[in-house]
Amino acid sequence: MLVKWIRCTVVDRRGFEQGQRKWAGLLGEPGFRGQGGGWSRGRDGVAHVFAFWESRAFYDSFMARSHDRLAAAQSGTYKDVQVKLFDYRFDVKTGFEPRFTDADVVRIAHCKVREDRVEHFALMQQKVWNPAMAGSPGMLRGVFGEAPGNEFLVLSMWQSAAEHGKYRAERVERLSLRAQTEADVAALAGDVVELEPYWTV
Repeated sequence: MLVKWIRCTVVDRRGFEQGQRKWAGLLGEPGFRGQGGGWSRGRDGVAHVFAFWESRAFYDSFMARSHDRLAAAQSGTYKDVQVKLFDYRFDVKTGFEPRFTDADVVRIAHCKVREDRVEHFALMQQKVWNPAMAGSPGMLRGVFGEAPGNEFLVLSMWQSAAEHGKYRAERVERLSLRAQTEADVAALAGDVVELEPYWTV
């Protein structure tokens, strides 16, 4: 599975939101698995969108054919767009599906990992972080993806911001020490995204 993460700064909120509805046209595209997104809780005017495809081949075919027609509706409504593609490595919790209807927030951690620590980082994700997140009330499911250049995305879906906040306050520091995160990670950026139901495809 391929995970696409788009982040941009919106300059025309109304126009952007109207354009977002046009992405319903993704339904029926070969290999399309789901899309959702919303607004950053911490950064004003920043939007995040997550799309899931069965494979790179299906995604490339869509980009060559239909993408520009669907994207035209949002032209001029945003700036500073960043698009990153990640290959699925494993689930966070079990049975990941690209569904957004039961979640209120998505937490993203985008990590640049030191080259000699990549295997250790992935192992700690499986052995330390995943069980802790999976055992947290309100954590629904998630996905761990990898991009060239030792970049990783940890995307987790939560029932509510309050549930995610509790997990963060109680456990993150302790888990970081146990997983030796500081030794693995050269750069870490994160955000919490409040999902907009009508952005879900």
